[in-house]
Amino acid sequence: MLIPASFKLDRRPYSVSLVRHTKPTGTMGKVYYELRLIEIATHSGRSQRKFTREELTDTFWHEVTHAILRDMDHPLWRSEKFVSAFARRMTEIVLTAELP
Repeated sequence: MLIPASFKLDRRPYSVSLVRHTKPTGTMGKVYYELRLIEIATHSGRSQRKFTREELTDTFWHEVTHAILRDMDHPLWRSEKFVSAFARRMTEIVLTAELP
């Protein structure tokens, strides 16, 4: 999956940036809610390993899930366990979908 450069959530634009590392070091992605910006790391801040396309896709959906849930004012927006499980399933759907 190609990572989009932008998208709209509730008619508000979000930007997506691929960066070498996110801060704090060790995270694969981060949402800046007030800026409506998602950063996705292309490399591990610890080992310098380049992330796979599937890892980048999973990170994108993980951060989008945080953004959606926060936009909905849903209490699970801070739950890494829930967000990770949901994003993993979204990644599987996107990467295995057969379009006509």
